[in-house]
Amino acid sequence: MKIQELSRNTRRKIGEAIHDFSLIREGDRLMVGLSGGKDSLLLLVSLKGLQARSPVSFSIEACSLDPTDGKTDLSPIAGLCESLEIPYTVVPVPIFRLLKERAEKTPCSFCANMRRGILSSISRQRNCSTLCLGHHLDDVVETTLMNLLFSGRFKCFAPLTWQDRSEVRVIRPLVYLEEVQVAREVDRLKLPVVDFLCPFSASSQRAWIKAQVAAMSESVKGLKHNVLHALRSGLDPNGGWHFPP
Repeated sequence: MKIQELSRNTRRKIGEAIHDFSLIREGDRLMVGLSGGKDSLLLLVSLKGLQARSPVSFSIEACSLDPTDGKTDLSPIAGLCESLEIPYTVVPVPIFRLLKERAEKTPCSFCANMRRGILSSISRQRNCSTLCLGHHLDDVVETTLMNLLFSGRFKCFAPLTWQDRSEVRVIRPLVYLEEVQVAREVDRLKLPVVDFLCPFSASSQRAWIKAQVAAMSESVKGLKHNVLHALRSGLDPNGGWHFPP
């Protein structure tokens, strides 16, 4: 499968995030968490393109956690990784079944934490120094507002974090890209998106927040970038959104 070049704007915003937060270092071994969705697929392709032209040398692997415990066909993603010459691992995990059994009140949070923990462990096992996740600007805004409204805290995941237990760095190079930009690029590049059809996506707190952000953005055109500016300006002093010295 031959992949077209990413748009200049996409490359620029990903490059800015990597530069601003020192996300990739010489000799890093990257593990890309491939959910099957558009965000992680674009992340994989962008890192492969960067690898070819970057003065910094790094390697790339990829891993998918199948939340349906092996019931989903991931061969399209396997084919993409093969065409990009990226080693690929699939790990079946019964996440959806566990969520139903536990009747989780915040299934998105439970799922995200479980995925990240498993991926961090796999990264460590594969001797990968850095786990790469596909969170974009909309995820940043929605997470910030969820924490503000439901927890009374102005904070968000950072572009670069350190996992003490697994001793793995976690990076998010897409944090400057809006979801609509990601979707547009994935459609243009014809990347093989695999939808797991999460049974909780329509009724979650995140789905409600996403709808509120969409409605507010109609009146406040710069809403997403205003939230990003607040994070970068120090309202979240422990969140890792300050530029490295």
